[in-house]
Amino acid sequence: MINAVLVFNNAGQPRLTKFYTQLETSVQQRLISEIFTLVANRPNSACNFLPLPPLLVNSSKSSTPTTPHNDTPSLVTYRHYATLYFIVISTSTESPLALLDLIQVFVQALDGLFENVCELDLIFNFETLHAALAEMIVGGVVVETQLDKVIEGVRSQGTVAKRPVNEGKGGMGFAGFGRGDGNIWAGR
Repeated sequence: MINAVLVFNNAGQPRLTKFYTQLETSVQQRLISEIFTLVANRPNSACNFLPLPPLLVNSSKSSTPTTPHNDTPSLVTYRHYATLYFIVISTSTESPLALLDLIQVFVQALDGLFENVCELDLIFNFETLHAALAEMIVGGVVVETQLDKVIEGVRSQGTVAKRPVNEGKGGMGFAGFGRGDGNIWAGR
């Protein structure tokens, strides 16, 4: 099960925080800062998997004592693309490689929806960001990973905003995420 999906910029500012397990707000805020610190301080050559910080492990055990052992959050999976970190917190029952693939499909869907997505698209069109995530994950369970179906589902909701300014390439976009670029996965 997926417990949370987080997106940060390089400065540690959250651009998306979606928790699928109930936590107190103070615990969420401490967890967000702790996970960003852990992920941002890792070298580029390090793997994209981390054990969960003790903060969430302890809080999840105390708040739900009847939860089976394999349903407790235990793994942080992340990818760093240009100026953003995409992070998934999950249980041990989820495959880390499948979560990396999920992150890649999510980023590709955002790129397809915004046509050369940039951080400002995520800030000003957060409805589309949440709609794309909701097409892929429902209640902590992955329900869709086909890129075309995710994009079609979000567009059918009518939540994709057109960019009036900053059309085309340039700006603060994901480096290497343009349509004609062959090197789409420029992240770690």
